[in-house]
Amino acid sequence: MTERVKVVTLGCEKNLVDSEIMSGLIHERGYRLVEEADDATVIIVNTCGFIDAAKEESVNTILDMADLKETGRLKALIVSGCLTQRYKQQLMEEMPEIDGIVGTGDFHHINDIVDEALRGKKPIKVGNPVFDYSQELPRMVTTPRYAAYVKIAEGCDNACTFCSIPIMRGNFRSRTIESILAEVELLASQGVKEVSLIAQDSTNYGTDLYDRFMLPELLNRVSEVNGIVWVRLHYAYPGFFSDELIETIANNPKICKYIDMPLQHSEDTILKRMRRPGRQRDTRELIAKIRAAIPDVALRTSLIVGFPGETEEDFGKLCEFVKEMKFDRLGVFAYSSEEDTPAVRLPHHVPDEVREWRVNTLMEVQRLVSRDNNSKYIGKEIDVLVERYDGRSDVYIGRSMYDAPEIDGEVFISNCHAEIGSIQKVRVTHAYEFDLSGEGIA
Repeated sequence: MTERVKVVTLGCEKNLVDSEIMSGLIHERGYRLVEEADDATVIIVNTCGFIDAAKEESVNTILDMADLKETGRLKALIVSGCLTQRYKQQLMEEMPEIDGIVGTGDFHHINDIVDEALRGKKPIKVGNPVFDYSQELPRMVTTPRYAAYVKIAEGCDNACTFCSIPIMRGNFRSRTIESILAEVELLASQGVKEVSLIAQDSTNYGTDLYDRFMLPELLNRVSEVNGIVWVRLHYAYPGFFSDELIETIANNPKICKYIDMPLQHSEDTILKRMRRPGRQRDTRELIAKIRAAIPDVALRTSLIVGFPGETEEDFGKLCEFVKEMKFDRLGVFAYSSEEDTPAVRLPHHVPDEVREWRVNTLMEVQRLVSRDNNSKYIGKEIDVLVERYDGRSDVYIGRSMYDAPEIDGEVFISNCHAEIGSIQKVRVTHAYEFDLSGEGIA
């Protein structure tokens, strides 16, 4: 009987790409991929180990899947991803339910791991976390047919004191332009219209391979691929955001006027402790320069509250900074104390309940900012990528170029008959805290 395999993906979009490659390899081997865990004889849990909450979710998911050995058809439970790269020994010792482990640099060996686990062995393949994404590997895209993520680099060299990414993913390394374009061309031939370029640090792209910042050239080259309509940029590190990059985003109509630029904090004392580049003055100057060159830009950032040494005054100033900067999209995370990172050894850790209060408080600040920001679209015409139809309300639902999949707002469209995956002109009539609604324009 052909084994039935379910791949469960946790964490970020970069992890999703790894899962899609593993799925492609599994399909190529002749195994059958299934949607429901209850139907699977083999389950692969691709874990996240970035912060405590992600690790807890990963462990709980592993245990939930392990229950299917008693209640379902499950024969082998494989664990991959960031959690295995950091804790392979502890996982095997403390969770006997696991039948095999593969790390972030070895997931292309997934079929060997599955085969060995099914034979009753307990294989562990966790070596150097460096993986070559330039090699030709099969991939089964699991996102909607019109959109896909493309990983342009892996790892990170920035050594932020709070971050464990270099431990789990290794040093920064770019893919070649040729390999990225080949993947985008294949995706476009399959109907993909929107590609989201992802990396731990996308603005540093090319410095290791070409000795210079190559992201502007890459963006232009990707936008030239036939069939690609939108090119979206994620995780743009502020320290390497050049004038050339700003001009490229401003002048190329296919590049979404959307910049995802994690800042982590506003206050110089905290930024210094985090070992982040530049200071608040530099951030303000960069944002002003971006908005002057790209007036309709949507700026997304992520912030960490409760970092060791963050005082009430620091947090208050951060709230004022968010009010003043009026970010279009914003995510807030409570600081998570990660072992083997320098921040663990810093003094004056903030209590858990204070961190959580600060998360909720800052998100309330952003809620009011978002409501005001969205009101500027009322009466304007925007392009919307249609993603689904709600028959009960008789509306189509999609995203503008100012909204990334999964994490940002949506647009609800009435008086419209559209094909899923098409891009429609919409006149905005109402604005909400995070979403827009409007009428289709024939």
